[in-house]
Amino acid sequence: MSAHGRQVPTGRAGRLRLRRSLATALRGADLLERKLRLLLDREHAERRAAEEADRIWRDRLAEADAWLVRGVLLGGERALADAVPVDRAFIDVEWDALMGVRHPATVAWTAPVRSPTEPTPSNTALAHAETAYLAAVPAAAEHAAHTAAAQLLAAEAERTRQRVRALRRHWIPRLENQLSAVELALEEAEHEEAVRRRWAATHGGG
Repeated sequence: MSAHGRQVPTGRAGRLRLRRSLATALRGADLLERKLRLLLDREHAERRAAEEADRIWRDRLAEADAWLVRGVLLGGERALADAVPVDRAFIDVEWDALMGVRHPATVAWTAPVRSPTEPTPSNTALAHAETAYLAAVPAAAEHAAHTAAAQLLAAEAERTRQRVRALRRHWIPRLENQLSAVELALEEAEHEEAVRRRWAATHGGG
């Protein structure tokens, strides 16, 4: 017997081998389905977090833009240029792993620090704009990190789903069919052997 070019084992040893292969395939499918559930749960959590961060980011950005326009109207573009600190913001992304999938986990945010010699915003509107922008930046970073994590987890979930489908729809049924064929052949062989023994017994072993 053969299937897709591969030799199907026969006899009692073949039956044992097929039973072991089938048990391994079933156990593997169960483990992959468990992995898939964990990946999907985390992906959904990451997408919800990304949506919340996106809402905060856009709200803060709109607020900051509105204050910025007021501040520039009050103090001019020169006031805006003077209000920008020399220091820059820093964002550090820490990574985690779930079921072998590395993905962004947390975002560490360091706001720019204005030195004592640097001028502060010359009017209240620019001060409000600075505060709103400082709130928008980490929210944007959180949104990007959660979105990237969701995409990485979704990609691995799809690969895992394909592996489960291959096992459940193709490999496991093939092993079950092969095992059934081997067991049927063994039953027939045992039946024929029993018939021969009865015949030999009734004919004196001749």
